[in-house]
Amino acid sequence: MKSHKLVTLLLAGSLAVATSCKKDLLEQVNPNTLSVDQYWKTADDANRGIIACYSGIQQYACYGHSWQFITARSDESYSQSPFVELALFTRFVQANNLFFISAFAWNDFYRTIYRTNQALNHIPTITMDAALQKQYIAEARFVRALMYFDMASFFGNIPLILEDPTVTTRVKQVTQPEVEAQVIADLQAAIPDLPNSYSAAELGRATKGAAQALLAKMYMQQHKYTEASALLTTIIGSGRYSLVPNYVDNFTEANENNSESLFEVQYTGRVGEVGQGQDNASSSEGYDRPNFFGPPVYSYSDVQPRQWLTAVYTDSTVALAPGSTKKHLIDPRRDVSIISSLNPDRFYGKTFTELGYDPSQQYWRKYLNDRTRTTTENFNSGINFRIIRYADMLLLQAEALNELGQTAAAVPLVNQVRARVGLAPVSAANSSSQSALRLYMRDERGRELAGEGQRWFDINRWGLLDNQAGLNYLIAKDPDFTNFVLGKSKLLPIPQTDIDLDPTIKQNPGY
Repeated sequence: MKSHKLVTLLLAGSLAVATSCKKDLLEQVNPNTLSVDQYWKTADDANRGIIACYSGIQQYACYGHSWQFITARSDESYSQSPFVELALFTRFVQANNLFFISAFAWNDFYRTIYRTNQALNHIPTITMDAALQKQYIAEARFVRALMYFDMASFFGNIPLILEDPTVTTRVKQVTQPEVEAQVIADLQAAIPDLPNSYSAAELGRATKGAAQALLAKMYMQQHKYTEASALLTTIIGSGRYSLVPNYVDNFTEANENNSESLFEVQYTGRVGEVGQGQDNASSSEGYDRPNFFGPPVYSYSDVQPRQWLTAVYTDSTVALAPGSTKKHLIDPRRDVSIISSLNPDRFYGKTFTELGYDPSQQYWRKYLNDRTRTTTENFNSGINFRIIRYADMLLLQAEALNELGQTAAAVPLVNQVRARVGLAPVSAANSSSQSALRLYMRDERGRELAGEGQRWFDINRWGLLDNQAGLNYLIAKDPDFTNFVLGKSKLLPIPQTDIDLDPTIKQNPGY
């Protein structure tokens, strides 16, 4: 022990002599660890900084994984996962305030916000092309708005961070309406400086239409139907977007960034040196969802569609050919969205019966690779996740017009979405009044957007999570909502670790 200490002292003395002679040895710049002050110098730095913002939304705890499970708490999905804590999470039962799905989402959403704040604070100081500088700033505002849009819905009252924080920074916790006001401000500032489109090499960046769409969605959540409708009119009238003829093309790798896509998260399926959930230059570039939302054997099958959703597809009748008397009672979107014993397709090269599945069970199909592979899914799917689709814009415009008392003008927009898959127009009974179309739209949006995460925002917007009557409607479709506690379960708990670090942050009610 004593000899060890002597050696240590001698080494320390030698280092002291060496460093006194060559102090510059300890003052070298590490080229692999640039500081904020050393970065943000050139237009290329600005571009790389914006790409880092987009990389943030791609990650595991944002759209790659956590977002998918958080939105799966809607009435269209449920979980029988053997991971009990995960299954309970989808049933509004949370054992503690640090469950990894919500806690990771909190951390990674804020990590992405931190990147956008860096970009917004430093890109204006770079000498570069003025138009490109404005575009990059607008892109950063879009990504920040997207993050806060989700955070406001998931967590409610949160710290609103708009600057580069340090370890000692304490940011005021604001109300959900204040967060939404920032979303609106960012998007309004971004729209004028975003381009309408990009070259093939730049696909995936935020466009003017994407920002207009997200702003319209924000207005819809706030029931500002006039403002939302004006934006949706602009998007629809622009001629830049259209429904793709084949519905399935919205969920495959071969047909990404098509005419129906306003914004999607880009995935390549590249397998890197480090795996799932990592965020560095060597990490994998794959979409995580297919490994958890597919059928048994080929995935973990952690989330499944509810039976009511399969049943509601029989509400529609395929348009008849002239002179034909044969009626088809199945909406074609069902078999694109759901794997069930009713679906005659082959999945991973086999029929439902050949796979040996229980006929009483059904599984999500959207975003799976079952059409192109016969092996199991993995953590590296190359399918892009479509966050905003044109079909959603048409249906939101129909909803806005209906709420503004313009039911007759709303119906053709719904019919346009239905006609794409060969369905007959909305019946006279379902379009006879504002209230009739409002109820019909709940199912029509379910059919078109099944399994895409939009249902969580829909039931929030419709007020179904705010009173017992709304809960009763949901419970009839999804018995998990019997666990839903009014005034509590609508929001996720703020991770306790953050409250411990900053006691001024108040926990959401009921946790």
